[in-house]
Amino acid sequence: MTVLVKKVQQLLSILLPCVLQLCCAQTQGGGHKHPHTHIHTRLFLSSPWERDDECSGVTICDGTKNSLSTTGNSEIQYNLMKTRYNNCDIVMGNLEITMMDHTRDFSFLESIKEVTGYILFAVNEFSRLPLDHLRIIRGSTLYEDQYALAVMVNYQRDGEHGLQELGLTHLTEIFRGGVKIIQNKYLSYAPQVNWLDIVKDGSLFILHLLLHIVNNIRNFKVKSLICIYGTVLVSRQVFTSLDSLTVTKTVCAPQCSGRCFGRNPSECCHVECAGGCTGPKDTDCFACRNFNNSGSCVPQCPQTVIYNKLTYRMEPNPNAKYQYGSICVTQCPKNFVVDGSSCVSNCPSNKMEVEKNGVKTCEPCKGLCPKVCHGTSWTDSNRETVDARNIESFINCTKIQGSLNFLVTGIEGDPFNDVPPLDPEKLKIFNTVEEITGVYFLNIQSWPASMSDLSVFSNLQTIRGRKLFPCIM
Repeated sequence: MTVLVKKVQQLLSILLPCVLQLCCAQTQGGGHKHPHTHIHTRLFLSSPWERDDECSGVTICDGTKNSLSTTGNSEIQYNLMKTRYNNCDIVMGNLEITMMDHTRDFSFLESIKEVTGYILFAVNEFSRLPLDHLRIIRGSTLYEDQYALAVMVNYQRDGEHGLQELGLTHLTEIFRGGVKIIQNKYLSYAPQVNWLDIVKDGSLFILHLLLHIVNNIRNFKVKSLICIYGTVLVSRQVFTSLDSLTVTKTVCAPQCSGRCFGRNPSECCHVECAGGCTGPKDTDCFACRNFNNSGSCVPQCPQTVIYNKLTYRMEPNPNAKYQYGSICVTQCPKNFVVDGSSCVSNCPSNKMEVEKNGVKTCEPCKGLCPKVCHGTSWTDSNRETVDARNIESFINCTKIQGSLNFLVTGIEGDPFNDVPPLDPEKLKIFNTVEEITGVYFLNIQSWPASMSDLSVFSNLQTIRGRKLFPCIM
């Protein structure tokens, strides 16, 4: 333990006793008791996919990237969330719940066991966050680039409604990022959440909390804050008094490299487990550190090719699976593309999407990779014509989606809009264009006097469209 952490704990040992007394009094007077019920979750995956976002036994849903912005009014936002997360086991991305009133029912979140990004719970009025089955937050993306869990400003400004309980009764590990819980007026009780056992870097977490205590102590706002973190800040004796299935790291024997299911050296979780386990095998994990392969936690999914030591060759693996998030699947979802041994949303810049036998894969480009670019538009004043402002947006384009207009205001410049004349040499950018799609095809009303031909379009093979324009050259 670092000197900094020791100093922080010494200071907290002075601050906490009196504040925790107040906290406990509030809890005993109006709190709610939550007996621990231990749910042992195992993911048994098999393919083919039963639907786009679901494989046998496990439902995967996409998260959001809205932060504190909203989509439509509260009713629309709520219905979108309910449709997205109903019966969901793994949220691939961020779980964001914001600006919901106290009448909303969020029981549909109870099935969620894992979130790969961050959880944001902010500016809500209902009393409890029903994430009792949540085991792990991976923190692949972080709120404000710091937090895997952010719970902020959840109370009714001019009323009595607001967050009272966190409901994270089975959360056992946060892979990356910290925790931010601030300005929750009615949050005076929380189940025993052992943040030091959950958060990877506990020292930073304590320091972050201490700063909030110092900032709020003069305003008597400490009560709800300390109650949330009470089990984090007290001594190790409190941790060791809890059930070993709730605390899975801080009570482990020194021989354990990660989590454990008891205090003895023989009760270590498998190295591939995340968040704890019920036994020593890779099938006993609450969640997987790397990948889940049909219920077993493995460092990587079965590769597409394997070495045959009899023939001394790399050969196709009949049991190959693809990496999709933290699970292994035999087929990628329809909206994903196979790239090597992984399911990806888009091919990298040096590869192109190719479909073979109904399977979309990423393959190396032969020469320049296809690049689709938007053409000019009569409805966009900044893109009515190819000009000095937008010419470089066509670099390496092989397909122009729309039309290409060359007007006098683009070729000779437009002093009224501060557009300089176009450098004729830059028109060579269009050497890569092979196809143009659009209503009016290639519309050339003006051309540099120094250029006597259209050789910059020497690789153009196809012009598609639905109408002819009378001024085409």
